[in-house]
Amino acid sequence: MGVQSNTTLKASPRVSTRKRSTTLQHLFDLDSNGNKIANNNIGSSSSSSSSSFNSEHEEILSTVSYCTFVFAFTEYECPTQQKLKRHKLLQLLSFVKTNKNSVPVQVLSSLISMISANLFRPLPPPSNPSITADFPDDEDPMSAFSPVWSHLQLVYDILIRLVINNDPKVLRQYIDNQFVINLLALFQSEDPRERDSLKNVYHRIYSRFTFYRAFMRKSMNDVFLHYVFETERHCGIRELLEIWGSIINGFTVPLKEEHKLFLIRVLIPFHKTKGMQAYHRQLAYCVSQFVQKEPVLGGIVVRGILRYWPVTNCQKEVLLIGELEELVENIDPDQYRKLALPLCNQITRCLNSWNSQVAERALYVWNNEHFVKMISVAMEEVFPVVVEGMEKNLKWHWSKSVRQLTENVKLMLEEMDPILYSKCLQEIELRGSKAHQAEIKRKQNWDRIEMAAARHQYLQPPHFICV
Repeated sequence: MGVQSNTTLKASPRVSTRKRSTTLQHLFDLDSNGNKIANNNIGSSSSSSSSSFNSEHEEILSTVSYCTFVFAFTEYECPTQQKLKRHKLLQLLSFVKTNKNSVPVQVLSSLISMISANLFRPLPPPSNPSITADFPDDEDPMSAFSPVWSHLQLVYDILIRLVINNDPKVLRQYIDNQFVINLLALFQSEDPRERDSLKNVYHRIYSRFTFYRAFMRKSMNDVFLHYVFETERHCGIRELLEIWGSIINGFTVPLKEEHKLFLIRVLIPFHKTKGMQAYHRQLAYCVSQFVQKEPVLGGIVVRGILRYWPVTNCQKEVLLIGELEELVENIDPDQYRKLALPLCNQITRCLNSWNSQVAERALYVWNNEHFVKMISVAMEEVFPVVVEGMEKNLKWHWSKSVRQLTENVKLMLEEMDPILYSKCLQEIELRGSKAHQAEIKRKQNWDRIEMAAARHQYLQPPHFICV
């Protein structure tokens, strides 16, 4: 029994040691297994997130691919598919709005390709090629609403969101010079909604892509020159001039020589085109911005407008009189004496116009204090021309309202310098009497010539021709 108990006592420590070591090993095994499970969980979660990320991008790329197909909105196309494309374009627009500065390169490239496929298309021929846009701003004769606009509107919205939300350096490899030229060509569209969206996109690109600014200015100048000196037919001149108005507003003083040449070679010749009424407000704003920044340029602008003054277009005359009146307010006062006589010559011809609208607009110029101040600088040179024009109106013009306005201007001129005004009247009467005497003398000379010819014919014997 004792041997058995001793054996048991001797064996007990071995059993306890074996149990302790097994427990530690078990813990080590559990720890290693836990790490493996954790790693497996992390890997599976990352792989699942990446797979979901890739699946989302694949879905976007599939949507972009579907939107690349262009519908012509003819009767042979399925309206359901057209609505489906619009729905997918709305999805893409939502994706672009929510993913600011985080659009993947592959998706970005596909989006630009889709935009190019939808926008850069052959435009239909003009609906009325002979029209020249002789209409005011609120009447656009070159307007034809495109049925494709329901899709194009969303494509333009996607493009402008990409331009606003993404780094220009990243977009530079997709929106290149050719892309900009293609956008500029779309200003020929007759749909005013598309031209308005183009204006916003093009101006955004100009403001954000600073490395394209010189190229974009030159491209627009080429369009302007082609319009002014060759075709005089372009639907987007008004929108392009609006872009230029904001560009000129940002020019620093003193102006660069390039910008002054643009004023002289492009903006001033714009006043001679037949369709100037359609974009005159935008043109006048661009010109006035130049004169406000450098008043010395006012003399060049006034002489240029007078050089291109219309002969028979009364609507253009009314617009140009208003533009000249606005320019006088910003011209350098040192140029008043040089510009007073040519400007007053033209205003006087306008107030003598048989068109009552032109005559009344020219007479209203005398309510402008800056114009009157210019006249007062060179009264000796200007008064003879103006007084003669006033007297002609009072004597010969058919419109009662024009004669009444002329009488009011005459009273104002008499108050400015009554002695000079009476002197001008005397000179007019003297010239009139001299002209009358010259007419009498000319008539007498012709009478003598006729009598001498008749006497010569009477005295000379007739000549007979023998056959």
